[in-house]
Amino acid sequence: MFDVSLIELAVIALVALLVLGPEKLPRAARTVGLYVRKAKQSWYSVRADIERELAADELRRSLKQTEDSVRETAALAQPLPPPKSLPPADSGTPAAPRDEPPPA
Repeated sequence: MFDVSLIELAVIALVALLVLGPEKLPRAARTVGLYVRKAKQSWYSVRADIERELAADELRRSLKQTEDSVRETAALAQPLPPPKSLPPADSGTPAAPRDEPPPA
């Protein structure tokens, strides 16, 4: 989150020790830790809400695309015309020869 080196943290701790004194420093550190923890929890909560909303939007978009695709397919699908009647089986054309043995 913040780019603070170990030396900078040591300087901050030394200044806090000089300003607050050894009696008040542990209580101040607990209070700072509590507020940092609350800030992290709030950040994670906001982040989870944003991710949930993005997922819901993506789901809505996908559903809309599927719905549009189904409607487009339904519009393209036209009923087929009834089948034409087939010519009679004996239409005057000779039948193909069969491989049958001649009668004896």
